[in-house]
Amino acid sequence: MLVVGMARSGVAAAGLLCAQGALPVLSDSRPDKAGLDTLIAMGCQARLGEMPETLVDGCDAVVVSPAVPMDAPVVRRAQALHVPVLGELELAARFVRGTQVAVTGTNGKTTTVSLTGEMLRNAGRRAFVAGNIGLALSGVALETREEDVCVIEVSSFQLETVDRFHPHVAALLNLTPDHLNRHGTMEAYGALKSRITERQEARDFFVYNADDPFCAQVASQTRAQAVPFSRLTPQETGAWVENEQILVEGRALCGVDALSLPGPHNLENALAASAMASCLGVPAPVIRHTLRTFAGVEHRMESVRVLDGVRYINDSKGTNPDASIRAVEGMTVPTVLIAGGDEKGTSFDGFARAIRANPNIRSVVLMGKTAGKIGEALERAGYSAYQTAGYDLEKAVRLARQAAERGGAVLLSPACASFDMFSDYEERGKQFKRIVNALA
Repeated sequence: MLVVGMARSGVAAAGLLCAQGALPVLSDSRPDKAGLDTLIAMGCQARLGEMPETLVDGCDAVVVSPAVPMDAPVVRRAQALHVPVLGELELAARFVRGTQVAVTGTNGKTTTVSLTGEMLRNAGRRAFVAGNIGLALSGVALETREEDVCVIEVSSFQLETVDRFHPHVAALLNLTPDHLNRHGTMEAYGALKSRITERQEARDFFVYNADDPFCAQVASQTRAQAVPFSRLTPQETGAWVENEQILVEGRALCGVDALSLPGPHNLENALAASAMASCLGVPAPVIRHTLRTFAGVEHRMESVRVLDGVRYINDSKGTNPDASIRAVEGMTVPTVLIAGGDEKGTSFDGFARAIRANPNIRSVVLMGKTAGKIGEALERAGYSAYQTAGYDLEKAVRLARQAAERGGAVLLSPACASFDMFSDYEERGKQFKRIVNALA
């Protein structure tokens, strides 16, 4: 076996294989990749740095991390030799016992899987929340029991390499432009997202956003039982809003204003989680209680501290324009926005228009690789109250602090990936919190 890409999911996949008696070869393009000592001590070989495609020769299978593209030479050679190429998700799912629940979409995945997991736990079920959320499924697969539930956050990268992946409950939250630097077109991106329901059967459930035309189209083609959720239109089944009340299967649970998480995007996440929990047999009173008490997730509109009357908010999970548009639209106090990061091939014009449309966004500090591109979009939108901080988050926070108003906020919502300055959005968010908490 060959495992390609030794980040979090690759290390977890290798550990799973070792636990099953296999000793995979570990491969990573970074010659100084650390954290492999335990696996090497177990008998694995490490091939770091140059990654010749001949590594595949003689392998029974190749397991790839999500960051490894399908056009990588080692993957192309495996396919040419008819060597199976598995993603870490596909590998891990084959070892999971119990019920598998999978959530995909451009935005809202992390909040939705976390909220669904909380509903299950509050109902007395043992639930694992894993996948693209930071805990690889391979890391928990062997701990699962038949009565357990795995709630899995699934990215488009992971869906490139699924084959037999078969969730009992799958959810498609939305589709907006993202990752086009890898997938090329929205059509290709959407086709990958639709694979979440590809293996589902009539006994399964497909939860979908009835307000999103793409999601509704996929729902019309699934073999599973289609269960809608809608923020805008009453439905016959599933979860929806009617007269400012959240209804699940026709039963009013609570008012929209009772939700613990603010904003229309979080209302959609709550509806999706409620519909999934209902499919899994969670009682309505438990769903209601969880909607009212759920505290949210790290790096998603996370309040860090209030200093000199200014609230600092960490929305590092805003890794594409649509996610950050939702954050911007929800700001109701004078706000200085910190945005920018790595390029993903998306347009920032809609993001710029959203900034211009909310008078509470008083100024913007841009950073990272896309600072110039976002600045140009802001100019086209007729918004000029921005400055740049280069590749320096600490400088960006300092500039934002200087521009902030008492009673207002500083919001980090980059609208971009993090790889130009950080290893991932989590490191970016943690660095932001460290910088903010060190302010005096």
